[in-house]
Amino acid sequence: MATPDSARSSLEFTEEMKGFAEFGEKDFRRGLEAGKTSASDLMFHLTIRIDDVDEFVSNPKHQGRADGYVQSSKLGGRCTVENGVFNLFVDAEDSSRKLMLYRLFFVNDKGEPFTLKGYKDVKDDPGFDPLEIWKDTTTLYTRILRGHVNEANEETAETVAAGMIFIQKLDFIKQLTTFKTAGPTPAHRAAAVAKFGKLFLGSLWDVYGVHLPS
Repeated sequence: MATPDSARSSLEFTEEMKGFAEFGEKDFRRGLEAGKTSASDLMFHLTIRIDDVDEFVSNPKHQGRADGYVQSSKLGGRCTVENGVFNLFVDAEDSSRKLMLYRLFFVNDKGEPFTLKGYKDVKDDPGFDPLEIWKDTTTLYTRILRGHVNEANEETAETVAAGMIFIQKLDFIKQLTTFKTAGPTPAHRAAAVAKFGKLFLGSLWDVYGVHLPS
């Protein structure tokens, strides 16, 4: 249930991811490697906005809004995100796996509509390595679809490009400085940060906790 407006607290942060996606490719890893060779760059710069932290935490979809831009030299440069959605740690069919989802509608320099559809795959692989947590939470498996494609129409959508983009270490450090909250009182704002942090760390524990010290 949404929090009453008088007590609602919001939160936002900025995220930047960079990598490569090859046009004409559908496989993520092949798209990454081919994109490096052909200099088919892809990145986004997003501000993730959560209007009601209580609603965000309690709703299983954990959905926020994503504003910003997608940038690709093969799409004509910087393209404004017209409608963007972000989902944090959505449950997958496997209980030891969670997904972070991105769906960004944008238009290129020729006025053609596209969708960036991506996911971070947070899962407990065999032979656990602590660096796995960093890799899983900073790697986005990415496809560019033709048109503004919602979830129901993905199976029939045309894949224009595929690849992988990443949060670089310096960009992650910068990202940590971009968290902002708004709320009726300092206590509400502090509580919003704490609730978001508890959801984030709790979800990581659900996946990797068997390997971490209690």
